[in-house]
Amino acid sequence: MKALASGDARTENSGMDLTKRFIASLVLSATVAGVASVAAAATASFDAAGFEQWRAGRLAALTSGTGWLTLVGLYWFREGPNTIGQGRSNTIAIDNPALGRRAGRFVVDGTVVRFEAAPKSCVRIDGKPVTRQVLTADKAGEPELLSCGSLEFYVIERGGKLGLRVRDIASRARREFRGLDYFPFDPLWVVDARFEPYAPPRHVPIVNVLGMELDMLSPGALVFEHDGREWRLDALLEDPDADTLFVMFADGTSSRETYGAGRFLYVPLPVAGHVTVDFNRAHSPPCAFTPFATCPLPPEQNRIALRVAAGELRYAGAEH
Repeated sequence: MKALASGDARTENSGMDLTKRFIASLVLSATVAGVASVAAAATASFDAAGFEQWRAGRLAALTSGTGWLTLVGLYWFREGPNTIGQGRSNTIAIDNPALGRRAGRFVVDGTVVRFEAAPKSCVRIDGKPVTRQVLTADKAGEPELLSCGSLEFYVIERGGKLGLRVRDIASRARREFRGLDYFPFDPLWVVDARFEPYAPPRHVPIVNVLGMELDMLSPGALVFEHDGREWRLDALLEDPDADTLFVMFADGTSSRETYGAGRFLYVPLPVAGHVTVDFNRAHSPPCAFTPFATCPLPPEQNRIALRVAAGELRYAGAEH
């Protein structure tokens, strides 16, 4: 079985590939349905009923067995052997009796990670015991999912560093989840933004919560009016197959009513130079729920003074 790559993995693709994908999406949307009908379809679900449907999907994903609430550890590998087990002498010591004193080791040789199981190890892949397995990091493809009891773990790569992400389907955060709260739905926060393309698309340096710098591509800015003035936010592409634009922003509610580091928002690709931006769907990043995520932070130009009184409020159960 492969692990579903977590949402904070950023695919490293060339600007050329991303630009081609972005342009192709715009051409397809206009050609297949026509500009008017596509625009209508894009806004049809941005009402109170559509918001409630989105909220239900958001809650289901967050609380699922692969959701962010299950994360219980993030360990960065060192070159050479990295042992894993319950014993404190292990490089990766996890207090879970299923692992036993030592479950095996991860051997790192440059960019290659190999798992070698200890005798009678509990570790499985697809429910079958594993003795030795070369592992794929999440940025290089779909990572292999190793399991032991309620634990699951897989290899991630961030900023050139390789590490092990560990989740527990029986985690305390998942068991004691306190739910999500939102501002009341407000149709005034469903705005028609003008899309201003960057030619060529801009490379935007993005820093994550660990201080690592990522390079992301911005095909353009979303420009909208609210409270009597104009505002703009740089939109990003997460990968070449993205069918939405990704926006990270901080605003006048940050650290007060909403998560301090800012919020995430996904919006449709532009049609006829416009994008429907529903701020009611602005939501907290994974780091609001776990200290083991590697969330990117909003770039300076996306830190705005506007008070966006819409979307997800700060998580009441946060402990970090």
